[in-house]
Amino acid sequence: SVEVSSKDPTQIHIVASSADSAKKIKEFIEKNYAGVLQVLEQEGNALDVRYYDSRIRQYKKQVIEQAIEVIRNRIDAFGVAEPSISAQGEDRILVQLPGLKDAAQAKALINRTAKLNFRGVVEKPSQTELVKMIREAEKKGGYALGKNGMTYDKYIKRLNEDLKDKLPPHTMIVFEKLENAVKMEDGKRPYLIETESDLTGAELEDASVGQDEYGKPRVNFRFSVEGRRKFAALTDKYKGGRLAIVLDNVVKSAPTVRKKIDSSAAVIDLGGVRDYDSAFKEAKFIATALRAGALPAKLQQLEERTVGPSLGAESIAKGERAGLIGSLLVLVFMLLYYRTLGVVADLALLFNILLILAALTSLGATLTLPGVAGIVLTVGMAVDANVIIFERIKEELRKGVGIRAAVQEGFSRAFSAIFDSNITTAAACIILMYFGTGPVRGFAVTLLCGIITSMFTAIFVSRAMVETLVGTFGVKKLV
Repeated sequence: SVEVSSKDPTQIHIVASSADSAKKIKEFIEKNYAGVLQVLEQEGNALDVRYYDSRIRQYKKQVIEQAIEVIRNRIDAFGVAEPSISAQGEDRILVQLPGLKDAAQAKALINRTAKLNFRGVVEKPSQTELVKMIREAEKKGGYALGKNGMTYDKYIKRLNEDLKDKLPPHTMIVFEKLENAVKMEDGKRPYLIETESDLTGAELEDASVGQDEYGKPRVNFRFSVEGRRKFAALTDKYKGGRLAIVLDNVVKSAPTVRKKIDSSAAVIDLGGVRDYDSAFKEAKFIATALRAGALPAKLQQLEERTVGPSLGAESIAKGERAGLIGSLLVLVFMLLYYRTLGVVADLALLFNILLILAALTSLGATLTLPGVAGIVLTVGMAVDANVIIFERIKEELRKGVGIRAAVQEGFSRAFSAIFDSNITTAAACIILMYFGTGPVRGFAVTLLCGIITSMFTAIFVSRAMVETLVGTFGVKKLV
């Protein structure tokens, strides 16, 4: 018999039935937990064991990472626009939720325990048939993920209820977010999984990123003794098929089971052809998601701040004032410098702002301060294309070319310069969207919308107005 006690969470005091048993425990620790536990002292049948400092730091980092992953899953399900979730120090997480109306529901959602399951994938009906069934159910019921505020949890509950008579017993439909999708509604892949497996994240001890024999990243994870038994039975049952790793009813990975795995340690090979960095990021993501199934620490809310109507109204007023002053300065400058063409540029600019707001509204974006900054920057940049075109028209007029030919040459010859300058800015925005999160991504989305709309208004709208003035109204002088 062994008695284990601990007053310090980093140390363990073990009292064995005899000195010989204590010696065997020491040998077992040194053999199986080298680098994790350190035997400080053995006196008779008593052992003092302590975790290494490096292991404690690593564990704290893992706790923060998996807690962030769980919270991010909750926020995605809640449908909040532009969330910002980041680690603060060694033991705190900062969560910022712009556009949130129900703070109580969000807190309840975040604090709910993450649920990890290992489920066998049912291959019949096929994914193609599933997609067809899902579309028919959505069309008949008049609902869709993200439509009218429908969250992911509500969506799969409604969908499975509608299709329960068409699905095999003890199965349900869940989804995997596509690789290039930002949110689940942007792109998802359906899976039909069985629901009777009892292997969960509770039996998972650890998950980390490793390398296979070719140096490619893969996910290593380890089960408890009971988890090993369940995992062996599950892999034997679905040998030749696929096993889905499901976190909060979202499929994180669905690898093929080649043979029965009767071991406490197992791996997930990512497969496919991809570069090392993207494979490593995916492996790290899956490992974090796996660890998130059984949170080792309870989340405790330390502080809550809400931007109320007064502060929000003040921020909105300042943002509107800044945008209005900047826009007026641009409008006045274009009007004074280019005269008739300035009127065209001003009308195109106003139309451009309307298009940006329409695009952001259609995307369901919450206009935060970075978004406002993106719009203000777009206003300043929107007239660049018009300036290039107008200067080209003036240059043609100075050569003695007729006004109609000057307009045609100005727009056609300026296109390459406009396209080159905007495509480089758009590339920077795409990189910010891909690697950035929260406010950075919000700024990039707004600016990218502005680039697209400004190119449209400068090349097509401005040209239509100028050609109408020259051709229909017979204007002889533009500048």
